[in-house]
Amino acid sequence: MRRLLTLTAVSMFLISACVTINVYFPAAEVQKAAREFVEEVIGEKSTDPVDEGGGGAGMAVLSFFIGTAHAQDVDITIETPAIRAIQQRMEQRFQGTMRPHFDSGALGFTGDALVTVRDASKIPLNQRAAVNQAVADDNRDRAAVYREIAVANGHPEWEDRIRDTFASQWIASARAGWWYQGSGGAWQQK
Repeated sequence: MRRLLTLTAVSMFLISACVTINVYFPAAEVQKAAREFVEEVIGEKSTDPVDEGGGGAGMAVLSFFIGTAHAQDVDITIETPAIRAIQQRMEQRFQGTMRPHFDSGALGFTGDALVTVRDASKIPLNQRAAVNQAVADDNRDRAAVYREIAVANGHPEWEDRIRDTFASQWIASARAGWWYQGSGGAWQQK
């Protein structure tokens, strides 16, 4: 019986000593990186205020009672050669071909962080093939950059969450008059 109690006590100690380390998704850091990336592609800085995740007075009171756990300082990498090359292509494409069509309402941001032709009738017939090609190239680069950011930061499993964060950021950075898909998929003008 004594041996059983000792074995049980040791087992309970070992079980209680186990620590599960969860790798959390650094949402605020990814949001900041997404904003930096998107604003570089779009050009001039957005005038929309963006919540930095401070949370206000309520969070200050709550954080007094509950300590903040920091596994490590997180710095989301978006400055690899591959990411930089994709960003430069997207910026050139956006400024050279796509921006006038966002301004006219022909193009819009989808809810899944891509671009689509929203209203082809607003694109002159002689430009439609080039715009369609630019949209296809841009969407290919978008998929590649979301994957590359996840991999560059050592977490390929974050790709979907990075895509979701970028989807929100493209919409947040959209200029007045540009179109985007809302949460239900309906088109809305900013």
